[in-house]
Amino acid sequence: MLKAKDIMTRNIHSVTLDTALDELARLFVKTGVSAMPVLDDSGNLEGIVTETDLVEQDKPLHIPTVISLFDWVLYLESEKNFREEVEKITARKVGEICTREVVTCTSETPVSEIADMMVQKKAHLIPVVEEKKVIGVVARLDVIRTMGL
Repeated sequence: MLKAKDIMTRNIHSVTLDTALDELARLFVKTGVSAMPVLDDSGNLEGIVTETDLVEQDKPLHIPTVISLFDWVLYLESEKNFREEVEKITARKVGEICTREVVTCTSETPVSEIADMMVQKKAHLIPVVEEKKVIGVVARLDVIRTMGL
């Protein structure tokens, strides 16, 4: 049975929370990857950033519908969602757009379990973590390659 250690990419491309978004865009183009782990200075996982996170910055801002009734303003949509959308659109650093809740595995996790995590959590990249350090990543393409074995 294949495990993460058998298929993972060990030479990973990563960024930090302080990486500027223009630098992130250059790294996506240069490396050809679509997602990168966000690491701290010690190599600990802080989050995941994807091309989708970056592309979302260019989408038009949806202004929520409101009703003004006397001195009250009633939001017909979530004010919190609007605030989060504004924060993402105006972001300048990776830490402002990355996903902090990341699905991870260990080097001993079976590939079938990784594939299940990818489908269930809609994850394109699963960091392989040992003692809080990222030692590799498993991308969807890595799982697909095992199908030809």
